[in-house]
Amino acid sequence: MDLRTLPPARRAIAALAAAALATPLLLSAASPATASPSSSSPGGSGPAKGAALARQLVKRSSAHDARAHLERFQAIADASGGHRAAGSPGHDASAEYVKGVLRKAGYRVSYEPFEFTYIETLAEKLAVVAPHPREVAIKAMSYTKSTPVGGITAAVAAVPVDETTGCEASDYASGTFTGKIALIKRGGCAFAAKQAAAADAGAVGAIVYNNTDGALSGTLGDAGAARIPTGGVTRADGEALAAEAARGEVRVGFEIRELQQKRTTNNVIAETRGGDDRRTVMLGAHLDSVIAGPGINDNGSGSAGLLEVALELAKTHKKPDHKIRFAWWSAEELGLLGSKAYVGGLSEAQRDRIALYLNFDMIASPNHGQFVYDGDNSDGVGEGPGPEGSAQIERNINDFLDRRGAPHEGTDFTGRSDYGPFIAAGIPSGGTFTGAEGVKTAGQAAKYGGTAGAAYDACYHAACDNLSNIDMSTFGTNIDVIANAVGTYAYDLSSLTEPVESVPTEGDAGSGGGLHDDHDHDRVTE
Repeated sequence: MDLRTLPPARRAIAALAAAALATPLLLSAASPATASPSSSSPGGSGPAKGAALARQLVKRSSAHDARAHLERFQAIADASGGHRAAGSPGHDASAEYVKGVLRKAGYRVSYEPFEFTYIETLAEKLAVVAPHPREVAIKAMSYTKSTPVGGITAAVAAVPVDETTGCEASDYASGTFTGKIALIKRGGCAFAAKQAAAADAGAVGAIVYNNTDGALSGTLGDAGAARIPTGGVTRADGEALAAEAARGEVRVGFEIRELQQKRTTNNVIAETRGGDDRRTVMLGAHLDSVIAGPGINDNGSGSAGLLEVALELAKTHKKPDHKIRFAWWSAEELGLLGSKAYVGGLSEAQRDRIALYLNFDMIASPNHGQFVYDGDNSDGVGEGPGPEGSAQIERNINDFLDRRGAPHEGTDFTGRSDYGPFIAAGIPSGGTFTGAEGVKTAGQAAKYGGTAGAAYDACYHAACDNLSNIDMSTFGTNIDVIANAVGTYAYDLSSLTEPVESVPTEGDAGSGGGLHDDHDHDRVTE
C-alpha cells in the first residue's frame, strides 16, 4: 500500500499497522511433506515430539508479550473512531498489522476477502410518552428496518407470555396489534421470527425484552429477514412496560435507525510452509470489534493470544508433521460471517483435510470463569455434542488445565462463535472462553475468585472494553492452552481417536440468555 495515496486519517491508521516490530523471524519451510495422513509420525516419535514442542511453546508464550498486540489494537481503535468493526478503517488496520507480523515471521499469509452488509446504528431511542413519561434504554437489532428520522409514536401491545412468546400467529389476537408496537419476551424462537409474526399481525415496530439480566443486543440475521424496526430492552424495563400496558394504554416514542451498506472485508489466514496438509490443524479467533468500543477482550484477547503462539512457533524453526493454519476472522460480530465464508468456500475434499478446529474468543474476561467447550455434551446444557473428536479435544484441554491446577468447567456449543460453521461441516471442534454477559454464580466465585452476581465481563460490547478490561492471569492460562494444543497437534493427533468416558457434569453457557440457535455470542438471535 502506498501511504501517500491515502487521506491523512487513513494514513495514520495504516502507519500504526505497518510499524516495525522486532527483527523478522523465519519459519522453517519443510521439505515436501512425507508424513502420511495418519495421526502421528512413523515409529511412534509423534507423541514425544508433540509433547516436547508443547512444553517449549507453553514456556515461551506469555501474556506479557501478547499484551503488546493488545496495545497495538487499542492504538488502532483510538485512531479509528474508537472501534475496529468489520468494514471500517480500524479493522483494516488490525488485519494489516496481523498480516504484517506473520509474514515477517515466515508464514504463508493471505487475505480472504468477502462481501457483507456493513451496519452502523444511527439512532436507538425509546421514551414513554404517556401515562408516565420516561426514557428507556434500547438497543437496535442488527439488520433491522429503520423508522423515519425522528421516529414514530404508537401504543404498546404486549404479547402474552408462554414458552414460545411471539413465535406463532396465534400469539397475536386479531386487530390487537395493528398500528402498534409489539412488546415480546425473548425465548422460544429467533428474533427474526418474532418481528415477522408481529409484522404479519399489523405491528409497526417490535420491542423484545430479555429473559435474563442485562441488556439485550441481538440480530435479525440478515437484512432480508427484517420486516419492522426492532430493538431490545432489559428484562426489568420490558416487564415494567408490560405491567403498565396491562393497566391501560401506554404510548411511546420509538426511533430505530441503522445504516446498511455493502462492503468488503478480509479474513487473515496464515499457515506453516511445511507440514502435511492432509491433516491440517486449524485455530481461529475473530479480529473485529463492535462499533461500541475497541474490543480488547472481545476479541482482541483471542486474536493476540493466537498471534503470540504463532510467533513463538515460528521462533522454534520446527518442521511440524501436520500443517498448522491460523485464522483471524472478520465480521464475527454480525453473525460469524467470516468463518461462514471460509467454510462455505471449501470443497468437501478441503474440509476433510482439516483434522480439527480450535476457537478462542474472549479469553481474558476480568470477572472470568474458565470454560472449555463441551465436546461430549456431558453437561447436558443446550446443544448436543460436537462432531466425532470434539469430546477428545475437550478432554485434552481439561487434562492440561488439571495438570496446571487450574479450575474449569464446560460451556455449551451454543453456536454463538466461530466454531459454529466448522461444527456444521462435521469438523471436530473445541476451545476455551472466559465469559461474556452472563452472571457469575456464588459457586463460580468460590472456584475462580471474582464477584458473584456480576457479569463475567461488565464491559461487554461497551466503550470500556479497553486495555483495562483484561485479566492478565486468565489471559496467560488460555494462551498456555493454545500453546499446548499447537505443540501437541503439530506432531500427534492420536488422541482424537482415543475413547472418552462421558461422565455427567455441570457446566455453564458462560453468557446470558440461555439457548441460541445461530450466530455469535455477541449478536444473539433469540
